[in-house]
Amino acid sequence: MATDIPTLEQMYIDSCKRRDILPNTEILSGFFKAEVKKSCNELCSLEIILDYLEDIDVPPLLDVCATIETSEIEAVDIRNGPSCSLNGECALSLMRAFNQKLRAVDLQDSPFGKDFLRELSQRGLACQILNLRSSHFRKLNMAGKFMQIHTLNLDFSTSLTSFLEDCFTCMPNLICLSMCETRVANLWTTISALSKLSCLVELRFQKWLCCNGSASPSASSGGNLEDQPDVGLPISCTDIGEQLTDTEEETYLNPGTDEEFGNLFSFNNIAINQPVQSMMEDSSDDSEVDFSSNWREFDYTDLLANLSSGWNRQVNLQNEVSSGASLNQKEESLTGSFGRHIADVPLKYTPRHASPICFEKHYREYMIASLPHLKVLDNLPVRKIDRERAAVTFSQYFEYLPYNRKHKESVVSILHKREIKETRSHIQSKNQKLSYSYGNSQYFYTRSLCAAKVGSSAWPFLHSLSVSGCDLGDGSRSFRPRQFEYHPSLSSLMVFGTLDGEVVVVNHENGKVVRYVPSLGAMNSVLGLCWLKKYPSKLIAGSDNGSLKLYDIEHLPPTVTGMYLGAGSITFDDFDQLTSVHINSTDELFLASGYSKNVALYDISCGRRIQVFTDMHREHINVVKFSNHSPSIFATSSFDQDVKLWDLRLKPIRPCYTNSSSRGNVMVCFSPDDHYLLASAVDNEVRQLLAVDGRLHLSFDIEPTRSSQNYTRSYYMNGRDYIISGSCDEHVVRVCCAQTGRRLRDISLEGKGSGTSMYVQSLRGDPFRDFNMSILAAHMRPNSKYEIVKVNLLASCDNAKGYSKSQDSCPSNSMGG
Repeated sequence: MATDIPTLEQMYIDSCKRRDILPNTEILSGFFKAEVKKSCNELCSLEIILDYLEDIDVPPLLDVCATIETSEIEAVDIRNGPSCSLNGECALSLMRAFNQKLRAVDLQDSPFGKDFLRELSQRGLACQILNLRSSHFRKLNMAGKFMQIHTLNLDFSTSLTSFLEDCFTCMPNLICLSMCETRVANLWTTISALSKLSCLVELRFQKWLCCNGSASPSASSGGNLEDQPDVGLPISCTDIGEQLTDTEEETYLNPGTDEEFGNLFSFNNIAINQPVQSMMEDSSDDSEVDFSSNWREFDYTDLLANLSSGWNRQVNLQNEVSSGASLNQKEESLTGSFGRHIADVPLKYTPRHASPICFEKHYREYMIASLPHLKVLDNLPVRKIDRERAAVTFSQYFEYLPYNRKHKESVVSILHKREIKETRSHIQSKNQKLSYSYGNSQYFYTRSLCAAKVGSSAWPFLHSLSVSGCDLGDGSRSFRPRQFEYHPSLSSLMVFGTLDGEVVVVNHENGKVVRYVPSLGAMNSVLGLCWLKKYPSKLIAGSDNGSLKLYDIEHLPPTVTGMYLGAGSITFDDFDQLTSVHINSTDELFLASGYSKNVALYDISCGRRIQVFTDMHREHINVVKFSNHSPSIFATSSFDQDVKLWDLRLKPIRPCYTNSSSRGNVMVCFSPDDHYLLASAVDNEVRQLLAVDGRLHLSFDIEPTRSSQNYTRSYYMNGRDYIISGSCDEHVVRVCCAQTGRRLRDISLEGKGSGTSMYVQSLRGDPFRDFNMSILAAHMRPNSKYEIVKVNLLASCDNAKGYSKSQDSCPSNSMGG
């Protein structure tokens, strides 16, 4: 027979007497309220508010917990606020003592700290609903057992940026997940983590609110979502603005879901109505870097202020539901907010508390296409027409796997197929047609293997190129790289120039310095570097004070302790305010450009400047590049918005052609086979031109930030198969297919702590390793250090081996780790 509530109360009082302490009045009140609920035929639940408990109150309550399992109490709800003084260990022991009766836990972790979170995540809880608001974790790692949980609310966890790949595998029954106003930003890593949740049907990164004061149809209160009419729901968050006054009454699109969980622990009431405190505390070490975190540096006020007029006003659309209305008409009507009529009652919806991921282009379609079981996204129902739209958008703008592979395959499977094909080809008779083929290209299996590895590595392996310490013979020495270049023929070598005017040749595979040239006061920041192709020991370096030198690394000292007397170097005439140098394909000539409208041509063999071409653009020429195979052809990019192609044989008075961008051009480069020109203009305007005549071949669909200082740089990777693009106001590098423009992956960088996000200063694809690159990154703060980050898309951050500084490759400041 179940123990009644008065008996439980008396057991608690007796336990207090034995321990010579007074019964806690809030616990007694909780028993009384539970009895009242039982008498009213309501769910008999015991509510415990940790703010009113002290450590001495816990042992008597623990004595009762075992009996509660077989008592009339059907559920136990626990919550705390910022004023809780209870020890974290006591709080956890209390939660776990209620075992299967534990229903909902609502926690603000400010009183408990990171140790409490780590213990919670590693051992788990038996609760059904967990509401956790925290500023202490940035990468979710809930590895313990959460087998009963069906609702997880992480709203306003303002340091949360990403997840460990397997963080949700311990939640097989999770149905609802909310992460509004977090820093989650990366579509790819987010989907990879969420795909482990086979039962997930409701997901939120923002809240679409119905603000007309009337109840709106519930997305999860019954009815078939697939059959709901097309009423002009948003195509993506970026199409719709946010503007909801304080006087407007907030009504949610799916209130039915929250009623199921009760008022206290509903998604809506917790996230919106309860005060959120101490969410912006920075509890991290700013000196270290967490490369696996994913957050787009975001200022919501600035973003909304910079958007178009349609974003900054609320429009009460009078859309009539009509089965004959065309899709285009509905989409064109979506400006500001969006609305619809139901029984002549106009409804308006606005987004609130959006995480950065919501501002990614085609966010909604990507989520819907990637999570086939999802029924509600951001309080909006996912209908059949939404899935159809999402599938079309995904195929148009995203690449599921490299080289347009449609299905994930294991490396073993691909190798097995290759072996079978080679065996059958060997035994095939001359007149017999091959009946077992897997592609005709000589690169088919290599690309398939790359696709398999990239597909299994949503979190690529990233780590800093460390070239300081004992490898230099000077433990106190560290470098501040400002520019770098891979060696064109020696796969292990890289050269970088520093902000202090040094030139360092390094083995980037093991981090050892090969050769070193000190500044000697002759150079400032090194901005231009270029290797000679026919003479692999030679390179040219140029600095922003105009200094230009050719170095032969065979005659340079190996470490900073070596004496450098200028041997093995040639000094050229200065080019004032230099920004770029580049050598032609025959190693006979090189060009220099900078903060002027001129380009200088130098003869390498005689060590002198031959000619200065004047007024080639209307504004300064940031980058000049020779073609890879034609020694007289070169391209220039200028902030006058023009990219121009020139031919030295025509005495470049007039360009071969001019192609204009809508913004100033930061850089230009040729594809490895000279078939294309890749032009990068300010704020993510990246275009691929046909090198032969300058016609536009492809414009990459990268979302602008509306910043005139967001200088974008793009290069080729894997030959000319892919392009990588990064900008100095963003911490993300985008990987796009060079033939279709579809986005394959975003790679994000972030320093440890909420104030240490990083931005992309420069980047290069590794010419010898597919899906490998290096990124020159800097922290977003004054006097921040620069560092070169190596990226391997074929290896996973969680599984990569052999890197000694694990804190750089995978974060230590994660929940539970």
